Amino acid sequence: MTLGETQRLFAGMVGRLLVHAYDEGYEVTLDWAYRPPEVAAYYADLGIGIRNSNHTRKLAVDLNLFRDGVWLRATEDHAPLGEWWERLHPLCRWGGRFNDGNHYAFEWQGVA
Repeated sequence: MTLGETQRLFAGMVGRLLVHAYDEGYEVTLDWAYRPPEVAAYYADLGIGIRNSNHTRKLAVDLNLFRDGVWLRATEDHAPLGEWWERLHPLCRWGGRFNDGNHYAFEWQGVA
């Protein structure tokens, strides 16, 4: 599968994730999706990200999760959605496996 085909599949899967989140009683705002390579490098230099981020490939999105108006920031808060996401498709990776609970991505060339 090409990068473009993978990006389009990922976008569709994110749509399914958002619908599922609302079906489960959550509300969501979008945080980082695309991240330019120079921004990824800047965050990596600060020690809070990686240069080889799938955000730079349009294969990752960070979601802000809410329930009853309360922002659920902890990785554990995302676990039900993250675990559902991992079952959705073989390429789905949830950032909760590496302490980045609001990160939902597709694996590309070994990077989640």
